[in-house]
Amino acid sequence: MTDAPPTVPALDDLLADAPTNWGKWGPDDEVGSLNYLGPEQVLAAARLVRSGKVFTLQRLIGDPKGDPVWPGRTPAERTQILDESTWDSPDAPQYPGGLHYADDKINAFLQGSTQYDGLGHVWYGGKIWNGYDARTTIGGLDKASVEPIAQRGVVGRAVLLDMARFRGKETLDKGETFTHEDLVACAQAQGVEIQKRDILIIRTNFLQLFFEQGEAFYEGFNEPGLVYSPELVRWFQDMEIPNLVTDTIANEVTTDPNTGVALVLHNALMRNLGVTLTEIADLEQLAADCAGDGQYAFLYVAAPLKVAKGSGSPVNPVVIK
Repeated sequence: MTDAPPTVPALDDLLADAPTNWGKWGPDDEVGSLNYLGPEQVLAAARLVRSGKVFTLQRLIGDPKGDPVWPGRTPAERTQILDESTWDSPDAPQYPGGLHYADDKINAFLQGSTQYDGLGHVWYGGKIWNGYDARTTIGGLDKASVEPIAQRGVVGRAVLLDMARFRGKETLDKGETFTHEDLVACAQAQGVEIQKRDILIIRTNFLQLFFEQGEAFYEGFNEPGLVYSPELVRWFQDMEIPNLVTDTIANEVTTDPNTGVALVLHNALMRNLGVTLTEIADLEQLAADCAGDGQYAFLYVAAPLKVAKGSGSPVNPVVIK
């Protein structure tokens, strides 16, 4: 990784000439590039089902080894409200027939586990996706929240791009980057083609280090991932990519090694192009199976929770091969 320049450019300047899809689906659109996934894409993806094998991609909430989250967020906390000990008290609720039951709740960041971002989750220059005023986020996202994504669901052809295996590593390194050209090369090595309107699923296995290192994982925090370039953004637009799914916390290299700017692609892809981002996916069983049977393209289905005005939502994506 190169040293960041002494002066970090503002996103307004860095992305001044970047392409956008604002207005492409009308002035009221809130789901962006998911509009590329219609009945034709759903039917084509369904035809990829061969064996009926099912893989769920959500990481466990409340993992005994901890839950990886963005620095500053806290993992979900589950609290037991009712259990058999409740009925040790004479004040316990009584139901005809002697019913007892368990009840619990969680206190969690909506983006503190495997999750979808709403398109209004990040912004610069006072505008979120589709040109909506950033002040529409005050008190909750009135525009481009996760709810419209949850209402429509996400179904299409997805391709796993196993960058860790492609580079011959157990995990990618801290701050390690790759480009769209690397994605194409990885696909070719796997014997699969990235097609227009594909959902891209990228494996780095970087979060394995969290489970091995614990809190030391966050020292000098800088995840591996895609790195910004105008050519990469144009490729995403030309390929009409609707959804980027990764096994990292933030989908991209945390700090751009060339500019020093944080999370450039969240803005260039999500804010400007309307590409939906899905993070903290558990890809290990899927990746092992793909390496075994050589099938890297499959049906992908996801539906985040319908959270009104939410900037994101937990999700348990499903892959069917």
